[in-house]
Amino acid sequence: MPEALTPLIDAHTHLDACGARDVDDVRAMLDRAEAAGVLAAVTVADDLDAARWAAEAATWDPRVYAAVALHPTRADALIEFARAELERLATQPRVVAIGETGMDLYWPGKLDGCADPGRQRESFAWHIDLAKRTGKPLMIHNREADAEVLDVLRAEGAPETVIFHCFSSGPQMARACVDAGWVISLSGTVSFKNATDLRAAAALVPPEQLLVETDAPFLTPHPFRGAPNEPYCLPYTVRALAEVVDRPAQLVAEQSSQTARRVYGL
Repeated sequence: MPEALTPLIDAHTHLDACGARDVDDVRAMLDRAEAAGVLAAVTVADDLDAARWAAEAATWDPRVYAAVALHPTRADALIEFARAELERLATQPRVVAIGETGMDLYWPGKLDGCADPGRQRESFAWHIDLAKRTGKPLMIHNREADAEVLDVLRAEGAPETVIFHCFSSGPQMARACVDAGWVISLSGTVSFKNATDLRAAAALVPPEQLLVETDAPFLTPHPFRGAPNEPYCLPYTVRALAEVVDRPAQLVAEQSSQTARRVYGL
C-alpha cells in the first residue's frame, strides 16, 4: 500500500477487470483506494456487458461513477441494439462520460475479431454524436492513431469536453490537445523511465487540463510494473508525475482532483 496522498480521483479504471463482481467487491476496492487517499473512481466499459455492469456498479457505492461505450477494437458490435442500450445507459445520472471510444491502429491484424479502421471510425463518430446529445464528456482511447483521431474529431466536430485517456503520445500531440482545450489523463506509464516522449508531453499540460488515472488492472506504475493494478496504486503515479512537472505531489493531487470534479461534474 502506498503512502496516502489525498485528495485523489481515479479518472479511468476498470473495476470489473480488477476482479470486482458485486457490491461487496466494489466497496472493498474503494475502501482500499480511500485508505491511499483516492476518494472516487470512474469505472469504464469496453463492451456492452461491461457498460451495463459499470452503470449498475456506480449505484452501489457513492465513490463510484461510470463511463459507457464500446472500445474501438469492438466497433463491429455497434449494431442497432447496442446503440439503443448505450443511449439508455448514457442518460443515467451516475454515468459521467461516454467512453472509452476512439481509434486503435495497434491491434488490427494482431487480434482476432478486432474491428478494422473503417469500422472504428464509424463507431467513433457515433460516440461523438452521443456525447454531444447527452452533454457528457467524450473519453478517447488513442493507440498509435494520432492523425486518425484528430481527423475524425475535425470531421465530426468535437464535443464541448474531450478527455484523452491514458495519453501515450508525444509533445506534438500534447500541444495539439492543449491548444484545443482538451483534457489529458495520465496513467502509470508516466512513471516508466523509458517513456521519454510521454514524460516530455506531460510537462506541457496545464493543471486545469490534467487528470490522473490507473487504467487498472493494466499499466501498474513503477516500481510494481507488471503486477496487478488497482485504484489504490494511484499515489505512485501522482508522485512520479509530480517529479516530471516539477510541482509538489500534494499540489498535483489537489489540482487533478479539482479538474476531475469539474470535467465529470462530480
